[in-house]
Parts: sequence; structure tokens; C-alpha cells
Amino acid sequence: EDFGDARVRDWLDEHPADEQAIYARAVALLADLHALPSADAPPYDRVAYNRELDLLTEWYCPAMGLRVDMPGYRAAWDAVLPLAEEDNAPRVTVLRDYHAENIMLISGQPQSHDLGLLDFQDALVGHPAYDLVSLLQDARRDVSPDLEAAMLGHYKALAQPGAGFDAAYAVLGAQRNAKIIGIFTRLWQRDGKPRYLGFLPRMWALLERDLAHPALAPVAEWFARNIPAEVRARSPEEQAAA
Repeated sequence: EDFGDARVRDWLDEHPADEQAIYARAVALLADLHALPSADAPPYDRVAYNRELDLLTEWYCPAMGLRVDMPGYRAAWDAVLPLAEEDNAPRVTVLRDYHAENIMLISGQPQSHDLGLLDFQDALVGHPAYDLVSLLQDARRDVSPDLEAAMLGHYKALAQPGAGFDAAYAVLGAQRNAKIIGIFTRLWQRDGKPRYLGFLPRMWALLERDLAHPALAPVAEWFARNIPAEVRARSPEEQAAA
């Protein structure tokens, strides 16, 4: 299906005043999706979480010349992932790449309720906070903390996900952002795409925002010991040239 040319990312670059309205609609679409039965897809489970988390230690840490505490890394995540596995939120279709570059304004107008979705071929069944994190902690576009908080509140008002949602949101945000730091490092090192290193400062800022949640204390402590702030401030490319 042809959704036209009005991608949300591009539209907002030219029409920043439409940001609140477009994000509110994108959040409402998620709430609508989460009210439906989940897709016939594999689960987004601990095996998948751990496989993705290992991308940070397999790619970013070696690129930075770091020898890190691997048993401690797994133990820290084992301590917090149950917050996103054992709460009372429903298990829903998780598109996994729901952000401004993969959402189209079908009519080319922000007031339209018609949005087109791209890039959901790897959908799984998991926690409803994951795609919300993907949208509001966008790897490729700055979303202000104020807008993130407003849209998180908007989702909770629509979907009524229950107690513990904020903690699960922070856990899945940290998990996703750690994964993306590993993926972007791999895109530079293995695939010859250095432009992805330019996104790492944003990714570290997002990860640190999640790690500030009290529920993430074990993971925050691991990062403080193994990848301190002065290391995060350097690019893997700078490290390789040192």
C-alpha cells in the first residue's frame, strides 16, 4: 500500500509545532493496537532480551577496549527484567521499531487520524511499554523529557496498564538503548557505516535517563563500575585512533 511521502520525521523537521498532536495520535494508535488480540508471533521473552543485551558487551565494550564484569552484567539484568515480565500488563503485539521514521501521515496532514506503519516484520508478543519506549526514546530524533512524560501519561490514561508500568517502561528503555548502542557500534565496525556513531551521545543520554529510575539501581551500578561517564563520552572511533 502506498502511504505517500509524508513521513513523520520529515514532517516534524519542517513543522515542529505539530509535534504534540502527532505524538498524541501515535500514542493513541498504540493504545488501540494493545486493546486488540496479539498477533500470532513468538514471545519477546528473556532469551530475546538477553540476546539483545549481549550486543553491548559483544561490540561496544571491545571497541572501547573494555574488559567488563560479564557475570555481574547478567546478574544486574536478571534483577530488573522481572519488572517487565511479571507485572499485570497485557501481552500485546510489539512492532519493535515504532518511531518517527517508520510512521507516515497518510493524508499528509497532522490532524488526520490516518497513520501508516512501516517496518514491523520482526513483531513479537511482549510488554506494551516497549513500543512506547521506541517512540518516545527515539534513537534518531530528539524527544524532549517533557513531551516524553506527557505522552507516557497520555498512554496510561488511554490504556490503563496498571501498577508498575513506569518501572517496566524504564527497564525496557534501558534494555533497548543498551542494545542499540551495541548495534550502532556493530554498524560502524562490521558494516562500514560510521554515521551511526553520531547517534551514540543521544543513546547514552537516553540510557542514563532510564538508569536514573530507582528500579534500575543494579544495572546503574554495573554501568558506573564498568563503563564510567568519561568512557561514555568518547566515541569508539576516537578510541580506535588512540
